[in-house]
Amino acid sequence: MPINPTYPGVYIEELENPVRTIVGVSTSVTAFIGRALKGPDNEPTMIHNFGDFERIFGGLWKGSTMSYAVYQYFLNGGKDALIGRVIHTDTANPDQSDKPAKFARAGDIQFLANSPGSWANTLRINIDREVDETQPDSAELFNLKVSKVIKDDGEETELVELELFRNLSVKSEHKRYVYQVLLEESRYIEMDRRPAGDISVPPAGPYNITEQGKDGIGINSTDILGVQADKTGIYSLEKADIFNLMCIPPPSQDGAASSDAHYTSVYSNATGYCKDRRAMLIVDPPNNWTNKDLAKNNIDRLNLRDENAVIYFPSIRAPDPLAESRLRKFAPSGAVAGIMAKTDAQRGVWKAPAGIDAILTGVPELELKLTDPENGELNPLGINCLRVMPATGRVVWGARTMKGADRLANQWKYLPVRRTALYIEETLYRGTQWVVFEPNDEPLWSQIRLNVGAFMHDLFTQGAFQGSTPKEAYLVKCDKETTTQYDIDRGIVNILVGFAPLKPAEFVIIKIQQLAGQTEVQQ
Repeated sequence: MPINPTYPGVYIEELENPVRTIVGVSTSVTAFIGRALKGPDNEPTMIHNFGDFERIFGGLWKGSTMSYAVYQYFLNGGKDALIGRVIHTDTANPDQSDKPAKFARAGDIQFLANSPGSWANTLRINIDREVDETQPDSAELFNLKVSKVIKDDGEETELVELELFRNLSVKSEHKRYVYQVLLEESRYIEMDRRPAGDISVPPAGPYNITEQGKDGIGINSTDILGVQADKTGIYSLEKADIFNLMCIPPPSQDGAASSDAHYTSVYSNATGYCKDRRAMLIVDPPNNWTNKDLAKNNIDRLNLRDENAVIYFPSIRAPDPLAESRLRKFAPSGAVAGIMAKTDAQRGVWKAPAGIDAILTGVPELELKLTDPENGELNPLGINCLRVMPATGRVVWGARTMKGADRLANQWKYLPVRRTALYIEETLYRGTQWVVFEPNDEPLWSQIRLNVGAFMHDLFTQGAFQGSTPKEAYLVKCDKETTTQYDIDRGIVNILVGFAPLKPAEFVIIKIQQLAGQTEVQQ
C-alpha cells in the first residue's frame, strides 16, 4: 500500500519481489493400472516403496501382473508410484465379479471389508462395551477390534489383533462417530453405508464372515479402460494431481499382452489420455513377438505411432518370489520405468534412460537375445531393444519414441527430447498461473520474461540444452510482437519459449587411419 507522508523524515516501504520462482515438477511419478489383491479400487494411491504396496494393496499376487511390475519398478530405482487398482464388474454375471467379504450383522450396522477380494475372509470383528464411563455419553460408546484368524488343518490356532478402535459412537455428531472413524482410519473394514438416522449400539460379541469375499474371474480390457465420465480404469487418474509415466501391465498371467483388444482399445485410448496429461505411455511387447521378424513386421499393426508412447522389446525373465524364485516371463514396462526414474534422479530428464548405466536389476535373462544386426533392424523402426552386453549384463539399449522411426523424420524422435519438452510444458503450465487476470501490458510481460527466463537459465546451467551460451540454448519472448493489440483485446498473452534439446549420441563413429612410417631422406 502506498505511503502517505505527513511529516518530514524517512519512510520505509517494502516492495514485493517481482520474481515468482518457478519450481520444476516431478518427472518420474509412474502410474500403474491393473489388478491387485486388495486396496481401494479406482482411487489412485501414492506409494513410495514396495512396503507401501504390500501394506495397502497386498503385495505380490499370482493373479496380478501389476504387482510384479510395481516390484520390478522399485527394484530398478523407482521412487514414486500411483497405483490404480482395477476390479472386474459384470452385472450380467455377478458371480464372476469381485466382491467384498461381509460380516454377520451387528444390530443396526452391517460391517464389510473395505475392498473387494478374498483377502478379508480370515478376518473377525469383536465388539465390547468396556468404554470410558466417565464420559456423559458413555451409553452410546463401544470398542471395536479387528483380528485375523489363523487356522491349522481347519482348526483355529491363533487370533492376531490387527487394529483396535476405542470409544466409537453411534451418534453422527460425535467426534468418534463409527462410520467416519472406520472410513478414515481402518485398513480393513467399513460400514456398508452412512446411516440416515440414529442407530443403536451394536451388541457385544464376535462377528465372523458370513459372506466370503471373492476375487472374480480377473480383469479384462474393458475393466482396464474404464469410463472417463465415471473416473474408472485408466481414467481414475483424473483424481490424481500429476503423473509422468504410465504402465498398464497386461492382464494375462504369462507376463505379456495376449489379446489385440489390449492394444486396439486400452493402449490406443491410454496414449491419447497420456497426451492430454503430458505423460508418456510405456508399451509392452505383444506376447506373440517371439523373434525379431515378428516385431519388425508387426510394429505398425499396433497403430500406436505417437510421440507420447514408447515400446521396449523383448520381454524379460526374472525370478518369481512366489514360485521359489524360478525364472518367469514378465512384461518389461515396470523395470524400464524404474530405470527412467533412476536416470532422472541421477542425471536429469534430458539424459536418455539407456546405455551401459541403464542396467536392469533383478533380470538375469531376457526372453530373446538380440544381436547387433537385429538391433539395427528394429531401432530404425522405433522399437527400443533390451540387450545383453558383455561384462555389463542386461541393459536398456534404445531411446526412441513410437514416432522415432527414421522414415517419419519426426521432431520427437528421441525419448529424452520429448520428455524434456513435457517437463517444461507442465512446469510452465503450473508456474504461470499467477498471470491470469493480471493487467496485460509491458510490466506483466517483463515479469514473465524474468520468471520464465530464470527457470530456463537454471536448466541451462544443469546442462539440459545444447549451446555454450544462454542465447544459443534457449529463448523466452513475451512482448508486443508475441502479444498484439488484437490479442490484448481478447484477453490473451502469448509466451514464446524455445530450447535447443540435447539429443543422445545414438551412433558413435570412430575413424581410424594408419600412419605410414616416414623414410628419412639422405642428403
